[in-house]
Amino acid sequence: MVFSNLTFVCLFLPIVLALYHGAPHSVRNLVLVVASMVFYVWGGRVAIVLVLVSITVNFMLGRAIAAADAEQRTRLIRWSVAGNLLVLIVFKYADFLVDNVNGVLGAFGDWKVPDPKLPLPLGISFITFHLISYLVDVYRGTAEAQRSPVPFALYILNFPQLVAGPIIRYRPMAPQLARRDVTFEDIDAGVMRFVAGLAKKLLIANPLGAVADQLFAIEPSGLPTWALWLSVVCYALQIYFDFSGYSDMAIGIARMFGFRFPENFNYPYRATSIQDFWRRWHITLSAWFRDYVYVPLGGNRGSLWRTTINLWIVFLLCGAWHGASWNFIVWGMWHGLFLSIERIGVVQRLLASLPSFIRTAYVLLIVLIGWVFFRQTSLDLACEMLWRMFVPVAAAGNVLLISAQAPPQILVLIAAAIVFAFPVWPAVKERLAAMQQKPGSRVAYDVGRALVVGGLTLLCVAAMALDQHNPFIYFRF
Repeated sequence: MVFSNLTFVCLFLPIVLALYHGAPHSVRNLVLVVASMVFYVWGGRVAIVLVLVSITVNFMLGRAIAAADAEQRTRLIRWSVAGNLLVLIVFKYADFLVDNVNGVLGAFGDWKVPDPKLPLPLGISFITFHLISYLVDVYRGTAEAQRSPVPFALYILNFPQLVAGPIIRYRPMAPQLARRDVTFEDIDAGVMRFVAGLAKKLLIANPLGAVADQLFAIEPSGLPTWALWLSVVCYALQIYFDFSGYSDMAIGIARMFGFRFPENFNYPYRATSIQDFWRRWHITLSAWFRDYVYVPLGGNRGSLWRTTINLWIVFLLCGAWHGASWNFIVWGMWHGLFLSIERIGVVQRLLASLPSFIRTAYVLLIVLIGWVFFRQTSLDLACEMLWRMFVPVAAAGNVLLISAQAPPQILVLIAAAIVFAFPVWPAVKERLAAMQQKPGSRVAYDVGRALVVGGLTLLCVAAMALDQHNPFIYFRF
C-alpha cells in the first residue's frame, strides 16, 4: 500500500484516524502498531515476520546494553550493530555480491556461486538505520532503553515513516511515544501538508517521471543532445518532488496522530555548494551518517587528508545504502569527490567570491551529472549518456517520436516545477500571513485556502482514479 492510492486515502487512513482518536490514550500506541502491520503486509508481504523478529531481538538487546557494565556494553553494541548490518547485507546485497564474485570466478573457469535471489523486504534500509541509531544512543547513554515493547514497536513500525523515512531518531521521539495530544490545529496542518505532498507526487512527479522513463528507455545513442538533457532534468525534478512529496505526506499524517517529524528537504536545488546541498537534501539521512559514521571516524578534527578519507567512506556507504549497484556507489563517490574538493582552502575562497546564482548553477551541474549515474541501468550507459550530453550530436532515431515526449503542456509543467523547486512558496506564504493581519482578510484567506486544498484534493483523486499504481522511488531503498 502506498500513500498515493485511493485505498489508502479513502479507506485505510480515515479508518485508522477514527479508531485512533476514538480509542483511550492507553491503547492508542497499540492501534497504530496494528495499523502499521496491516499497512506493511498489504498485498501479502511475508517480510513482516523478519521485521517482527528483528524488533523483538533489538528490544531485548537495548535492555541488555542498558543493564550491562562498560566492557559488556562495548561487546554487545558491536555484535548488535554487526547483526543488524548482516541482515541488511544478506537481503539487500547478497545478489550483488554473488554477481561480482561470479564475474571474478568466470575469468578463471566455470565455477559459479549459486545466486540466492532473496526478495528485498520493503523499507529494510530505513528500518535498519532506526534500529542501529536506537541501540547506539542507548549505548552512549543519550537515550534510555525502552521498557515497553509496544512503544518500541511503534518507533520502528510507525506507518507514516515505515518504508521511506524520514529517518527518525529515538531520543526526540521517546516523549512522543509516551503520550501525544492532538489539537484541531494539528489535524488542519496535517491535512494541508498531506495534500501538498500528494499534489507533488501525482501532479508533478508522475507526469515528469513518465517523460524521464520514456527517454531513459531509449539507448543514449538514439537520442539527440537536447533530449538527453531533457531526460535528466525531468528525472531530477521527478525524484525531488516524488521524495519530498512522500516526506510531506509522512509529516502530515504523523501530525494527525500527534507526532512531530523532522523536516527532510529544504529546497536542495537552491544550494550554493555540494555541502549546502547535503544540508538540504534528505536531511535526516545526512544527519544519520554524520552522527553515526562521520563523527565516530573522526569527522573533520584531523588533517585535511584524514577528513577527505572520512568523507569518502561516508559517501561510499551512502551510495551503497541507496542500492546494490555500482551506479549508486559511483553516484555516492561523485558527491564525496566534490565535498572533498570544497574543503580545500583556495576552492572555498573561490566559491565565496562568486555570485550566488553561479554557485547554484555549479551545484545543479554536479547534481545533474550525478543523477545520470543514479538513474541509468549500467555504468556503460551512464558514461555514454554523459559523453553525448557534453559533446553535441545531431538528432538520432525518430525525432518526431522523441519530440512527442515534450509537448507544450509538459514544457509548462517543467517550468512550473522548476519554479516550485526553489523557495517561492515560503515567500508567498509570508505575504499571505501578512495579509491576514488586515481587518476582514482572515475569512477571505481561510476560504481561499479551503478552495485551494479542495481543488488539489479533487485533482489528486482524479489522478489516482486514472492510475492506482503510484509507487515512490525511495520504496526501492
